[in-house]
Amino acid sequence: MALENLMSTNLLSVDLDDELIKVQDIFNQHNIHHVLVTDLGVLVGIITLADLHKHLSPNIGTRRETHADISLLRQKAHQIMSRDIVTTLPTIGIYDVVLKFDDHKLTCLPIVDEQNKPIGIITWRDILAILAKQHRAKMMK
Repeated sequence: MALENLMSTNLLSVDLDDELIKVQDIFNQHNIHHVLVTDLGVLVGIITLADLHKHLSPNIGTRRETHADISLLRQKAHQIMSRDIVTTLPTIGIYDVVLKFDDHKLTCLPIVDEQNKPIGIITWRDILAILAKQHRAKMMK
């Protein structure tokens, strides 16, 4: 089963110079754990929800919030993004994807075209659901 039939194509991304407040809004509004970072449409990084939490103060949005806490939201995406990202083309099979997840200890795998422009994403939760569905189908036979 090719990845192009399994990946999510509803991508949410930010630009290198977008502020972390935009990243935070995306996480808050869409119940996701990964935001892609692009530069002129080319994938250059990724920010996880955990990355964002590591760089923001827990006091944001509380009575103890300070100006310094708020200033953290003005940091740029490129300041906290992971730059060493593993990607793949959409033609790879599901079991090769599983190997990439295991070999690189991934939580998500961006799918790109030949110009490194993001066209999809798959997460470990997606993989688990796909494998569970396949196993259930085998059990029903």
